[in-house]
Amino acid sequence: MSRLPSLARASLATRLLVAALLVILVSLPLAGLGLAHHFRASATAAFDERLAALLNVVIAEVRYDEVEQRLLHERSLGDPRFEQVFSGWYWQVSDGGERVLASRSLWDQRLPVVPASGPEVRDVMGPRGVPLRLIERDIRLAPLEAPLHVGVALSREALDAELAGFTRLLVLSLLGLALLLLAALAAQVRWALAPLRRLQASLRDVENGEAERLDTRLPAELSRLADAINGVLARDRRLMERARHAAGNLAHALKTPVSVLATQADAIDEPQRQRMKAELRRIDEAVRHHLARASAAGDAGLHRPSRCLAVLAPVLEGLGRLAERRGIRLSHALPEAMTLRMDPQDLQELVGNLLENALRWAATRVVVSGGDEGGECWIEVADDGPGMSEAQRRQAMARGVRLDEQEPGSGLGLAIVNDLVTLYGGRFTLGRAALGGLSARVWLPAGPLSKAQGATAAAPRKRSCQ
Repeated sequence: MSRLPSLARASLATRLLVAALLVILVSLPLAGLGLAHHFRASATAAFDERLAALLNVVIAEVRYDEVEQRLLHERSLGDPRFEQVFSGWYWQVSDGGERVLASRSLWDQRLPVVPASGPEVRDVMGPRGVPLRLIERDIRLAPLEAPLHVGVALSREALDAELAGFTRLLVLSLLGLALLLLAALAAQVRWALAPLRRLQASLRDVENGEAERLDTRLPAELSRLADAINGVLARDRRLMERARHAAGNLAHALKTPVSVLATQADAIDEPQRQRMKAELRRIDEAVRHHLARASAAGDAGLHRPSRCLAVLAPVLEGLGRLAERRGIRLSHALPEAMTLRMDPQDLQELVGNLLENALRWAATRVVVSGGDEGGECWIEVADDGPGMSEAQRRQAMARGVRLDEQEPGSGLGLAIVNDLVTLYGGRFTLGRAALGGLSARVWLPAGPLSKAQGATAAAPRKRSCQ
């Protein structure tokens, strides 16, 4: 039963070849058995006809000498093997008693006698254990009252050798035919499935961000399928762009009313003012969080590889100036050739939130690093601040949680980072940095999102960076 699921997931080429192999394994042996049976029957019939002709010659030349009271055979059968002792060619005439007339080749041996009214053919064992093909019949010969039993036997060795030779030739021919058919079918399958391989390669290019549409230069059936998939891809891109624009417009539309309400809340007496500001802050946090998720591009497979250093340069430059004003040194150790399949805006949002959080808590230094570890791409933001305990790190991953209400900010940065990483099928961890503070590290996808999600769900499978 374990083989059935694997066969169910087999490729089309494997299915076609297995089906062809089954047909060949069934049809060719049946054809071989039929041909072997037909040849055996034909060869045996020809051999028996020869025996019958020799039997008629023997019967025609048998005489009874009344003077000497014995049987006579007046003429040779014309084959010297009947005169050679134990040659395998024998004839015999007998009345079942003392009257026996036999070929010289029988010498002192005798053929078995079985009464037969008509010609009957059977296999017997002859002198020296040689298998014989025997034809025999009973005849009446005047003036004898008892019937005479006449038999002619020939060695089966020539017949068996001919049958064995034909069988060997048939088996070799069928094996050669099977190999030829399999080779022809394999070539046919490869040629027939070539358009599917082109479609698969085109789909892989779309997944890797190297193309936006599937190649439609295919046979009619696959061309229609490619056109339909291209239509779905185009519609999804339009919907994604529309959703991101709508998220941006909504953010601008909500920003002003929330700011106005916050200003008006200052005119309200305590304690209502604090409760009003707390509710407005919750509204602002929820809007920022969900707009950040809605505006994320997601699906790593729809983006071309982007150079991390080039994409993050504006973020590093802008926050670097902010760090200088706070007396913090911001440095990076990002490989120049490092690339990720991620929307540039999402990558800037991700690293920007990590840097803002690090700059808020750092004492004197923040370091951004990245690389390829075990086939996975990673980016780390580390600081020399107070860091977090294990319980605090778990609490910090919750949306909107702030460990220090005295520090400015909404507490959404790490939660937004976690959501973005999840959208791209990556991983996000918090730990102790070598600088002594907090280390925030993300592992980001290097391939299509479907593969990245599968790897994340199953186990930390390794993916190579592009």
